[in-house]
Amino acid sequence: MAMGGITLKWGLILFLLLCVIGGRETAVGGIKFVDVTRESGITFRHTDGSGGRRYIVESVSAGLALFDFDGDGDIDIYFLNGAPLRGTAADAAATNRLYRNDGNWRFTDVTAQAKVGDRGFGLGVVAGDYDNDGDLDLYINNYGPNVLYRNNGDGTFTDATAEAGVANGHKVGAGACFLDMDKDGDLDLFVANYLGFTYDNHLQRTSQGISKYAGPTDFPPMPNTLFRNNGNGTFTDVSVESGIAQHAGWGMGSICVDYDDDGDTDIYVANDVYANYLFRNDGTGKFEEVGLMAGLAYDVQGDEQASMGVECADFDNDGRLDFYQTSYTKELATLHRNLGHGLFADVTLLTGAGSGTFAYVTWGTGLVDFDNDGDRDIFVATGHVQDNIERYDNAAASATRNVLLLNQGEGTFVDVSERSGDGMQAIGRSRGAAFDDLDNDGDIDVVVLNARAAPTLLRNESSEQGHWLQVALRGVRTNRDGVGARVTVVAGDLVQTDEVHSGRGYQSHYGMRLHFGLGSHAHVDRIEVRWIGGGLDVCRDVEVDQLFVLTEGDCKSPAPGGSGTLSGVE
Repeated sequence: MAMGGITLKWGLILFLLLCVIGGRETAVGGIKFVDVTRESGITFRHTDGSGGRRYIVESVSAGLALFDFDGDGDIDIYFLNGAPLRGTAADAAATNRLYRNDGNWRFTDVTAQAKVGDRGFGLGVVAGDYDNDGDLDLYINNYGPNVLYRNNGDGTFTDATAEAGVANGHKVGAGACFLDMDKDGDLDLFVANYLGFTYDNHLQRTSQGISKYAGPTDFPPMPNTLFRNNGNGTFTDVSVESGIAQHAGWGMGSICVDYDDDGDTDIYVANDVYANYLFRNDGTGKFEEVGLMAGLAYDVQGDEQASMGVECADFDNDGRLDFYQTSYTKELATLHRNLGHGLFADVTLLTGAGSGTFAYVTWGTGLVDFDNDGDRDIFVATGHVQDNIERYDNAAASATRNVLLLNQGEGTFVDVSERSGDGMQAIGRSRGAAFDDLDNDGDIDVVVLNARAAPTLLRNESSEQGHWLQVALRGVRTNRDGVGARVTVVAGDLVQTDEVHSGRGYQSHYGMRLHFGLGSHAHVDRIEVRWIGGGLDVCRDVEVDQLFVLTEGDCKSPAPGGSGTLSGVE
């Protein structure tokens, strides 16, 4: 969240970007989003706890979670809120809100019944079945003590924070992720910490005599926290012995992924105005920070970015998982292509993946196949940090339109925001964005949390869509939802790879049911799953246009050629 000077070399960036865009035919966007917020029954309005004192935590709230809390087969929505900060008058503290999906784009507020109305200052959230009892639990990363809600399996939750030992002190939270770092079959917990803000060290900045939020480097960096699951409902803080605590930063979005395809889960942290961190797992839960060596610490210019959210997916269908991260205004949101052998290249300018983002502060993001044509498009939520930027910068706006980039199938993207439905014309100070099939019709919809405003629900009404397949995993020996498992879907000449993540984007959670667009392919030859711990399942001759639930061990068969390797992965 850079507040000071612009780090990018404007002339070179703009010249190269114009060359990329100008040398490409402008595609006709086949994606269409319709704003259905008003008819959804959702009355939530976000508050950032502000009262005019401009505490920095106000400007970065908040993420959201899409997950099936009651196990009825459809995706529910959990919104984070900001509690009143010191000096803010309020009749009652705002609460986080849980909305049950009742089908047909109708949602019911069940916060009170479910007992998940935390009154803390919400920043990040993640869902995961930490006790392997068959339902998804919730962890909220706050400014102040964090909260772990254990799902009771009957539509209610219990605050298990004290029992589990994961309150994490009194820090400024950010992203959070569940992962199985040591391949022991239960989910451990990574918690990103943003910066060392307190009421005592609070300060404001000014521009042209007008008050504005201070920047992240006005406050000390913080190390992140890693909790090991003890398998009995409790966790142990292993930040020091794991190597995580050796590196302080300004952590924001985070995602846990096997970036080097060696069978264990690594951790990527998007740092604000600082080099990004990539923690490589040695397979036992010990981590080495290798962001610089991997090519992820800085952008193509060698500059640190004000990184916000981070997403991971295979945008070019080469079998390797790539990273896309958002950033500050006058910095492009950045696409890092996975070259294999633990190395990445910034291909933002070559692919056009930063188109439409240069003028905006960018936050939540998703690499999602919205039109089911077999490749992943990009959605970017935008909105300025400063709520009054217009008063001292007449070239900027606090509320802006989100960005949609269409994947043209050749590893290049084009901005189709203006012709992709009324849902893409909504203006706001967006923060978290989350993606899932909210109406179970086979395409991916969008929910955006907007600061100090109502959210935006976007129904996907794209025309001429292709076939699709969704895959939900059920672990037996491994963790219940297959977090960390790698899935490859083969349909003729189309080979796609994805991985189950718990926590991603801008301090949000979504997408545990993996979605694969198949284009014109009307049959799936096989689904290959490599579970955390090394087990392999291969399911053959799968029908398309369905949610396929795959239980570990149900599709045991040798991999093609008997090699034990996944197709399309080098």
